[in-house]
Amino acid sequence: MANEHITGAYDDELRDLVSRIAEMGGLAEGLVSEAVTALTRIDIARAQNVIYQDHRLDEMQRQLEERAISVIARRQPVAKDLREIIAAMRVSADLERVGDLAKNIAKRVIAIDGQFHSKRLAFGVEHISEITLEQLKAVLDAYTSQDLDAAHAVRNRDDEIDSMYTSLFRELLTYMMEDPRNITFCTHLLFCAKNIERIGDHATNIAENIHFMITGQQLQEDRPKHDESSYIPAGSDQVR
Repeated sequence: MANEHITGAYDDELRDLVSRIAEMGGLAEGLVSEAVTALTRIDIARAQNVIYQDHRLDEMQRQLEERAISVIARRQPVAKDLREIIAAMRVSADLERVGDLAKNIAKRVIAIDGQFHSKRLAFGVEHISEITLEQLKAVLDAYTSQDLDAAHAVRNRDDEIDSMYTSLFRELLTYMMEDPRNITFCTHLLFCAKNIERIGDHATNIAENIHFMITGQQLQEDRPKHDESSYIPAGSDQVR
């Protein structure tokens, strides 16, 4: 931490919160990666493990919040110290939601089992997940190092994920229109893709909390958004 404290134990408590976020972040990244792998391979055992591991992430978030509240009560931090603790609580909540979204993808894998599916159609979801995981890793690194420029770079790249989601939305609609057998599988893929796009939003939330933690100010301007899927009429020429 940048501030020096008379009490060494206080520094240790603040560092412990950062360490806990790093551990949660690693688990959240792993769950997303495993869920997408389970989707592309229709691997039920892998999907079930993602669902099981999500409980661990929930417990880690609960413990971090309890720890943070205890530090606030005992140390009565102010200024940047207080912002670091608040940011840790907010980031842990975002990571818990990332785990929930990975679990949602895993549940879709189980629902798909035994139905008609095409690995080729899942490639688009896999690609958007790769970019999203890059964003998540970059923002967690920015949090650990308190790198404001890196956090802003993550926030500014969110529109790339939105654009990819819109493109994938159009592509999957086209597949459904061309072959009714694709409808069920593509519908599941659309939900999975939306979950991944939401994971990108949580990475952006973390970036904004890094800005608050370092500067003490909330970002005023709206983040760039390019998810146009809600404006695509079914059956229109825009789908093709």
